[in-house]
Amino acid sequence: MVVALDQVPGFRRRFRVTPGRGWVRSEVEDDYHHMTVILRHEGGVVTEIEPTMHRAPWTTCPGAPQQLRQTFVGVALAAFAARGEKSTNCTHLHDLAVLAAAHAQDREPLAYDILVSDPVDGRRQVELRRNGEPLLGWTDQDNRILEPAELAGQGLFDPLRPWIDTLDPQQQEAARLMRWGAILAHGRTIPMERQSDASRMPPNCYSFQPQRKAQARRIGEIKDFSRGTAQPLDPITPSPVPAP
Repeated sequence: MVVALDQVPGFRRRFRVTPGRGWVRSEVEDDYHHMTVILRHEGGVVTEIEPTMHRAPWTTCPGAPQQLRQTFVGVALAAFAARGEKSTNCTHLHDLAVLAAAHAQDREPLAYDILVSDPVDGRRQVELRRNGEPLLGWTDQDNRILEPAELAGQGLFDPLRPWIDTLDPQQQEAARLMRWGAILAHGRTIPMERQSDASRMPPNCYSFQPQRKAQARRIGEIKDFSRGTAQPLDPITPSPVPAP
């Protein structure tokens, strides 16, 4: 039975992208993170990046904004997705920058919500909504997807690129965000002591690089948006003052 995800305990993640004249802001908030990236651009090229970590899980995370600037300042908006270097950056700031670049010329704000139910007998429901409307979803059991049929048997941690490539461009972006959200949602079921030793982590983000992981310590408030009325990214962030 498919559950109404708004009514059950689980992981909540929201992205919001707000475009303006010469700037675009992207934001994300979930149980463990709250971050903002503002790109300022001219002639299709980014001239300035303003990353902010409002809430982050490691003591080493505050160094990541400078790494993001080094990666993307001076890069064409159209080249962000191919720029790479995700593992040397904070993966969340990197995703926000790529998402902002993809929608810098939009005329309207965009929001994605990812909802993942806590597992019951190992089974979870995962759903992505675009501007409040359901767009993609699946059911997984013990990290293996059961539905939809075209994904049945696929492991959640396996590459999903062959399936993603069959989708239209709008859904491809959404599918990547949904998969990453579904992976992050596992943090709700892993004991904190097992996810707080950075020295055991693979070098797949800024804080887990060999030169930092030994010093990284777990910090940061954890929020459960599935209990109570609070929702990620509420209230809405006011628009920034455009650059001169």
